[in-house]
Amino acid sequence: MEKDYKVELLAPAGSPEGFYGAVHAGADAVYLAGDRFGARAYAENFTDRELTECIRYGHMLGRKIYLTVNTLLKEEEMDGLYAYLVPFYEAGLDAVIVQDLGVLRFVRTYFPGLDIHVSTQMAVTGSGGALLLKKMGVKRIIPARELSLAELCSMKRQTGLEIETFIHGAMCYCYSGQCLFSSILGGRSGNRGRCAQPCRLPYSIGTGRGKECYPLSLKDMCTIDQIPALIQAGIDSFKIEGRMKKPEYAAGVTDVYRRYIDYYYELREKMGVQEADRAYRVKKEDRNCLGSLYIRSGVESGYYFRRNGGEMVTMDSPAYSKTDEALLATIREKHLDAPLKIPVEAAAYFHVGMPARVVLQWGECRCEVTGQEVEPASRQPISADNVRKQLGKLGESCFYAERITVELDGNSFYPLKQINELRREAVAALEQEILSFRGYGVPGKALSAREGTGEPCREEGGREQNLNGEGPGPKETCPQKGFVLSVSSVRQLQTVAEWISCQDAGEAMRFYVDGDLLVKSWAEAKPYCRQLSSRGRIYAALPVILRESDREYLEKLYALAAESGMFSGFLARSMEGAGFLDGKGRAFVCRLDAGIYVWNKWAMAEAASFGDGFCLPWELKASEQKGLPDTLPAEKIVYGRIPMMITANCLFRTGGQCRRKTGDRHITVLKDRLRKEFPVMADCLHCTNVIYNSVPLSLHQELDRWRGRADLRMDFTLETGEEVRAVLDTFFHNAPFPMKEYTTGHERRGVL
Repeated sequence: MEKDYKVELLAPAGSPEGFYGAVHAGADAVYLAGDRFGARAYAENFTDRELTECIRYGHMLGRKIYLTVNTLLKEEEMDGLYAYLVPFYEAGLDAVIVQDLGVLRFVRTYFPGLDIHVSTQMAVTGSGGALLLKKMGVKRIIPARELSLAELCSMKRQTGLEIETFIHGAMCYCYSGQCLFSSILGGRSGNRGRCAQPCRLPYSIGTGRGKECYPLSLKDMCTIDQIPALIQAGIDSFKIEGRMKKPEYAAGVTDVYRRYIDYYYELREKMGVQEADRAYRVKKEDRNCLGSLYIRSGVESGYYFRRNGGEMVTMDSPAYSKTDEALLATIREKHLDAPLKIPVEAAAYFHVGMPARVVLQWGECRCEVTGQEVEPASRQPISADNVRKQLGKLGESCFYAERITVELDGNSFYPLKQINELRREAVAALEQEILSFRGYGVPGKALSAREGTGEPCREEGGREQNLNGEGPGPKETCPQKGFVLSVSSVRQLQTVAEWISCQDAGEAMRFYVDGDLLVKSWAEAKPYCRQLSSRGRIYAALPVILRESDREYLEKLYALAAESGMFSGFLARSMEGAGFLDGKGRAFVCRLDAGIYVWNKWAMAEAASFGDGFCLPWELKASEQKGLPDTLPAEKIVYGRIPMMITANCLFRTGGQCRRKTGDRHITVLKDRLRKEFPVMADCLHCTNVIYNSVPLSLHQELDRWRGRADLRMDFTLETGEEVRAVLDTFFHNAPFPMKEYTTGHERRGVL
């Protein structure tokens, strides 16, 4: 997929020094965070003043600046978002990177013209989710890191959106944004930039006393050898991970990738694509340089050319390799100690009886300022050397004087203070001229609360996409708050159907039936689904992760739901699932699962544009959940195994025992240092692993606080039929809870 422009090299900056180092090393763009709302809460980050100065400096040099606002925001935090963004927007910020649907809607409403990039934290895995986000005004997608190069090409081709992908740095084991491990175990949420990295701790696999290793710790990514293939794929931006790392890392890694990206384009210009691919080589010293800059033991090329594999994991140690101190010193001297300056030509004209003139020029950009008339000297005239000295004092600006020309009469007098003032005026004028030349005109103005109406955006072709919950699909109406039961096996479905048939019909009911169960075992499931349809509404639950390889599966499941006449809608567990249903014209009701995050009223309003109900998020405590408005039907999970991680890598395959040929679902356990066992389900049909919490969540003692506020949902995943029946008896008939241990999750503690 050829493009008529070069790929963007995007570098991280965790501090002003890191920013300047990345820019000096050749980054086309830099992503960074202010002191709030960034997914690296423990990075040094930027003050407001530092950030606005970096925006101007970067724009002077033709570089773009992207601000990370990629955490989930609680309702009360949304109040500070406007004031936080205004100075950066008015300074000419190029884009914001977002995870929260509410932040997306807020930015689109109040900051028109500001590009919106969707973070990898939103776990976009296909063109369906990307197209849905495009309707919301998104310009660029940073897809899940687990996608292959072929999938990225398909997304680019089908959506026309800009695609940004990682090329170097640390890798998360879980699909980004879908990890609750750190949150549930210690209250430090990865969705809030405070991940404690439990994936880097030792675990054993299986029920026995197996050897401890590091099965969740991925090797760092390094794609310097794959640059030709990535460029040919048509990716728009190459992203280097590492805002938490030192400035020398950002500068050093950027420098190497800058040289090899340029080198490959030069080869293509000289000899064409095929010959350039064969001629492309990476020098040993440059590969060693990358391996000496804060890299974990061993590197791999990520998921671009494979689905998963044990070779991607640092089984023996997740520690960083020793960093070369001499290399750091060299990088500092080359990129950090000396600022990058723009060469300009300066000229000054001092003729008696004429206004003094100072001219600064860079390329086609030229500005001239004039001062008072030059007077004849009564004693000591000005000299050309003095004028050159004053004009050359450009140290605090982005310029250095490459050449200075001075014309003056021999008896000219002009105060040095006024010469300095002319120089300052000329510098400011030339800066603005260059900014205009680079496409940055008068800074934009944010809309006020009165002006920002949140009007619907329009697609190409003029069709209006409704963003106020009045979409084209059928609306769900429920006369009373009731119960929701979700099942994932035929045995669970049978148990629920038989149990429900013996109950009074006083409760409003909704049933979620796992899509895999329906596709694989429809003949067996059909009578139970018919039985449940007489007691409530049935929905097909889509898989948590959907990829390009699942397209045929989705079409089959959708056709089954449509032809059976039993199903009222679908449970979408990801943006890709919601996008698939949106592409079908919303003929069915679409409920949104907890993995599509609704943390604030802005996110709720955005969710209403493509969903007919949502699930309250795992990480908000009860008081925060109750503080959300009731404008969209909500459900509350009161029982279930919390999904701690959803992964593309597989514990079975990592151990050299892929189970794909022996069935679709397999269970093992992950055991930590405290001997807690976390069940792991390998879903071979979709090639994903789900790591569940060691104990189930149960709010059976909290039901009275939630009745009438939301539908109360029970998720059955790993339970036997007997366990399902016992849990139902607890929640409906106050029977003793059958499990010895359980957790109430974040019901009272929430997350930071």
